[in-house]
Amino acid sequence: MANQHHGHRVDYHLSDADHNIHNAWDNSLEPVLTVEPGDVVRFECRDAVDGQVTIESGPEEFSNVSFDPVHPLTGPVAVEGAEPGDALVVELRSFQHKGWGYTGFLPGEMGLGLLPEEFPEAGVHIWDLEDDVGHFVNGIEVPLDPFPGTIGVAPAESGEHDTLPPRRVGGNMDVKHMTAGSTVRLPVEVDDALFSIGDCHAAQGDGEVSVTGIEAPMFVTARFDLQKDADIEQPQFETDGPFTPTGRDERMYGTTGIADDLMEAARLAVRHMIDHLHEKRDLTRGEAYILCSAAVDLKINEIVDAPNWVVSAYLPESIFPDSGVDTI
Repeated sequence: MANQHHGHRVDYHLSDADHNIHNAWDNSLEPVLTVEPGDVVRFECRDAVDGQVTIESGPEEFSNVSFDPVHPLTGPVAVEGAEPGDALVVELRSFQHKGWGYTGFLPGEMGLGLLPEEFPEAGVHIWDLEDDVGHFVNGIEVPLDPFPGTIGVAPAESGEHDTLPPRRVGGNMDVKHMTAGSTVRLPVEVDDALFSIGDCHAAQGDGEVSVTGIEAPMFVTARFDLQKDADIEQPQFETDGPFTPTGRDERMYGTTGIADDLMEAARLAVRHMIDHLHEKRDLTRGEAYILCSAAVDLKINEIVDAPNWVVSAYLPESIFPDSGVDTI
């Protein structure tokens, strides 16, 4: 998982030195490396907020994190022969974390995350990452399956583009299933594609509700290929998951959110899960919010029975030391 490898050949190494890092999507950036289809590159990626959080950080330091700029990206890498209309095929071969990470929520006034109005003060958990497990409070252990939160190519539009929103060409998609062994196809919009990667997560719940997964500096090894005239409008991918935190179907505790707006339904599902974790699992509301962002999956259950839609939050019970206990 955390150190899963598919083959050992690496053609190029890109460190996280300043000259290999940028903080905006911009097709005028000079590539830091040029590769050919078939080449394998090992990227060193900084954490999402570029070293502003350390193993020693607490809520006060986290509350002062600046998002301007955010997402230090390693690259861009030029891929010879890539042209608009092609797909850049990125085979994600391995991920290696550096033993620690963090998940937190920022002051509510910043308006980030799903429930900013409920958490006016910042909170953070510094994770000890041990091989394939992240250690939370109360003996809770979250399985790790690393992936890049941000993976993409340069957009056709000139100028600098913010890394926070995802784009047609990829970027900050936070698709937690882009794990080792997955293949990502990105629509090329400029010559040579200009690929960049970063913002790695050791784990994340679908939704990333607090606006952070388990953010972690990491090494990523990827192989590049081209699919000519692929004509895809937005990123596509192939993955084996895992689609549950452990990679097997397992006991979940679910809370529903039912509303006439999908965002509100998502908020309700998470709010009810936070209530559950606080009342039944002895977590503070802040700890519960962090755990939801790291290990609870949001799913759309029903989107056709107007006027109300259903979003549910799924909590894997195996992460608790007493898993198997009926909590209803």
